[in-house]
Amino acid sequence: MSDKTTQYPIGQFRAPESISPADRVRYIETIASAPARLRAAVHGISAIQLDTPYREGGWTVRQVIHHVPESHMNAYIRFKLALTETDPVIKPYDEAAWARLNDIAVTPVGTSLTLLEFLHQRWVILMRGMSGDDWKLQYVHPEYGRTQTLEYTLALYAWHGDHHIAHVKSVVR
Repeated sequence: MSDKTTQYPIGQFRAPESISPADRVRYIETIASAPARLRAAVHGISAIQLDTPYREGGWTVRQVIHHVPESHMNAYIRFKLALTETDPVIKPYDEAAWARLNDIAVTPVGTSLTLLEFLHQRWVILMRGMSGDDWKLQYVHPEYGRTQTLEYTLALYAWHGDHHIAHVKSVVR
């Protein structure tokens, strides 16, 4: 398998040119089901597999499992900011540095799986209550020097969960 295939097992994210209401429903369902699918992917995982990188130079499965709720918490907050402020500037974070922090090594992965479940419950409730106009709201991502709509962010995070679930499955097989 090529490095690109192991790094992006479901392919790199490609923003759709347009997103219909049916697409939004599908993306929300993907996000809603991600915690259960991630939990199923790690069911029966060994300690050795938890500390195995999904590719050379990549994160371990443990780091990936803890990363997903951290990343999705940031996305949830971006949604809340965009829904309550005009073009808020979000705070980027160094996810690689976060992955090296002590809590990643010592926190049981079940804690992050449960955190993801409850976070997604809240996020999905929020998204299902949004109007069509709400999806066009945006925030400024200073790292990329552009605005991103909530619609774009929805598609991105539906992909993001699937992307990391595929990483875990590649090690657990």
